[in-house]
Amino acid sequence: METNKKRKRRGYPPCDDRGCTNPECCLRMIGGKFRWPELVGQSGDKAKAAIEKDNPYVTAVPMPMGRVPECDFCCNRVYVWTNEYGLVCKIPEVG
Repeated sequence: METNKKRKRRGYPPCDDRGCTNPECCLRMIGGKFRWPELVGQSGDKAKAAIEKDNPYVTAVPMPMGRVPECDFCCNRVYVWTNEYGLVCKIPEVG
């Protein structure tokens, strides 16, 4: 019961790690696209929409560079790192 409470507090989306610790493991476990290098330089909002369209299992979470992310690894989450102009500045990938 305590674990469920911790996960609820950790943020959105609820983490599904499938026992994985890297994106390649998630690809083997659930399939779908897990990395989006072509989105670097695009707007964060457009990147979020593209990621969620390419892989409906994941939720893209916009994140300004410098912000501290959750420490857990999740197969259903993609951080979309953006710069001060709202442009993607790091390759988005599952994690």
